[in-house]
Amino acid sequence: MNSSSCAIITFLLLFIGCSSRPLYPLPSHDEKTKIPLQTFRPFNVAHRGSNGELPEETAPSYLRAIEEGTDFIETDILVSKDGVLMCHHDVILDDTTDVLDHIQFADRKRTYEVEGANMTGLFIFDFTLEELKTLRAKQRFSFRDQQYNGKFPIITFEEYIQIAINAPRVVGIYPEIKNPVLMNQHVKWPKGKRFEDVFVEILKKYGYKGSYMSKEWLKQPCFIQSFAPSSLVHIHNKTDLPKIFLIDDVDVRTQDTNQTYQEITSDRYFNYIKEFVVGIGPWKDTIVPVKDNYIETPTDLVDRAHAYNLQVHPYTFRNENKYLHFNFSEDPYIEYDYWINIIGVDGLFTDFTGSLHRYQEWTCPSSSDNRDATKLLQKISSMIVKYELPRRT
Repeated sequence: MNSSSCAIITFLLLFIGCSSRPLYPLPSHDEKTKIPLQTFRPFNVAHRGSNGELPEETAPSYLRAIEEGTDFIETDILVSKDGVLMCHHDVILDDTTDVLDHIQFADRKRTYEVEGANMTGLFIFDFTLEELKTLRAKQRFSFRDQQYNGKFPIITFEEYIQIAINAPRVVGIYPEIKNPVLMNQHVKWPKGKRFEDVFVEILKKYGYKGSYMSKEWLKQPCFIQSFAPSSLVHIHNKTDLPKIFLIDDVDVRTQDTNQTYQEITSDRYFNYIKEFVVGIGPWKDTIVPVKDNYIETPTDLVDRAHAYNLQVHPYTFRNENKYLHFNFSEDPYIEYDYWINIIGVDGLFTDFTGSLHRYQEWTCPSSSDNRDATKLLQKISSMIVKYELPRRT
């Protein structure tokens, strides 16, 4: 490219940078001034917050994801000994908190059966809320930033909801009814209530209601997710909020109904479950199989789900090279392009919500100003290529 071409592109980039609106509005609690949820491109779901940068399921992780442009903040809901719903992924506290440093809790170690296998550790439902609040979160993976270990507490379901409600723009929530069989075995509520019932009651308390894309839902967006189909069926008549059926690996049975992967991904089952859910959330390697770190021919799972009017929100997208297949040149943007434009998914769970947001803003901008600027850049770029002078040799 010659010097005149470089000058034109430099000027254009400066023009775009100066003329486009700020990516985020100033904080405001006035619902009328909040920028609405985008619905014209696949949803950006912050998997446990921005947990590629900060310890998962903590307030700073969720706040960071909102700052980076996520559409939904995702969480896993478990239960404390005294029946308080908590944001935490693992049923044991050992791997993502500093509980092992608290010698007063050393005698709490137990062994329970979890999804058909024995597991030993310090289980969340053996701790009261007060005790859980003395713990601090830590980064799950050793190859990620460790500087925030021991700084942030575990948060409750209600604290998580308040983060979304108080965001400066409309941000959805995406809570999971996590390990409901185990929770209902070890925690009891009065009047025969179940974990799922309390879960829905809290959502109603904070005004979450409405079917998918209804006016009420768009005001406070929420997807309810679970790997347990019986839980989704149980709450069907308790809330009209949209539900997502999560699907594990091909060799994992459902924890509540003991069904195989082949059963729950069959046309017959899709025809049944579509009455209770608006979509499925499969592990992405079950959609596009992987061998020796190369992707293979995609299955027909997405096409079949779409045929039953089911959305597809696969998990989990991560930036680190160990998770990026060779076909994508270990580039997360190439991976996002493949899944959005080739596979055609409707939402993506990602540990790095900022990366997905930047990719989407560059390829499918949210504001008309950015869209016009992008089109102008593409037009001028094509003109430069067409009329560029030959390079000197």
